[in-house]
Parts: sequence; C-alpha cells; structure tokens
Amino acid sequence: MIFTQLVAAALSMGFEQVIQTRYGGVGVLSLLLIGAGIKSNNTTCSSIGAVLLVLLMTQA
Repeated sequence: MIFTQLVAAALSMGFEQVIQTRYGGVGVLSLLLIGAGIKSNNTTCSSIGAVLLVLLMTQA
C-alpha cells in the first residue's frame, strides 16, 4: 500500500515537472484547477483547468 502511494506520488510529481517545463506557469495552474475541482467535486473548476490544458497543448 505504501509502495503504490509512493509510486503514484513520484509519477504525479514527474508529470507536473513535464507540464511546468513545457507549458510554464499556466500549465501548472491548469493542473491545480483540475486537481482542486476533482477533490472538491466541482465540475466547473475541473472543466476550466482541462480547457486551459487542452488550449496550451494545441498551441505548441
């Protein structure tokens, strides 16, 4: 159980670093919005974060 949590945390941090280096601060903001929306069960917040991330990915 602890090993899977450790691996999940490492993968999450690695994904965040990739987004940050590739898309900058707006990419990190969009990931934070998605995470906050999922944790608080707020579809508006997670949708805004997802749209921002998709817009950044289609731009590059």
